[in-house]
Amino acid sequence: MGVVVGLAISLAATRAVASFLYGVDPLDPLIFAGVSVALVTAALLACYLPARLATKVDPVGALRCE
Repeated sequence: MGVVVGLAISLAATRAVASFLYGVDPLDPLIFAGVSVALVTAALLACYLPARLATKVDPVGALRCE
C-alpha cells in the first residue's frame, strides 16, 4: 500500500523536480521500479530478521523472567 501511495506522489512531484534533473527522464520506469523493489526488499528484511530471532525465544522462559 505504501509503495502505491509513494509512486503516486512521486509521479505527481516529477513536474516540480524536472528542472533539477539533467539528462535524466523524470518518468523513467526503470528507476521507479528499481527504487520500489529496493524499498520493498528493505522493508521485508526489516520485518523478517527480528521475527526470525523472536521465534528462537522460549515463550515460557520469557514469561518466567517477568
